Amino acid sequence: MALFKRKTVGKPGEWFFNVETGTVEEGPQSPGKNRMGPYASREEAAQALETARERTSEWENDPRWHDKGGNAGRG
Repeated sequence: MALFKRKTVGKPGEWFFNVETGTVEEGPQSPGKNRMGPYASREEAAQALETARERTSEWENDPRWHDKGGNAGRG
């Protein structure tokens, strides 16, 4: 057992998506490595994987990240 255990504390009304179990949690109930969030609502947390897919697709198709000059991501 760890001598100094870090407590997982969240704010009221924060929602998380547990990627290990596929469930929505109110407050950070699971380890950080297993959750996405926080989200403002249960519905937003339930859509976490879809939101991540959409953002990844946008990033992959963003010409600013695929330039030929080697300055990717610099604005």
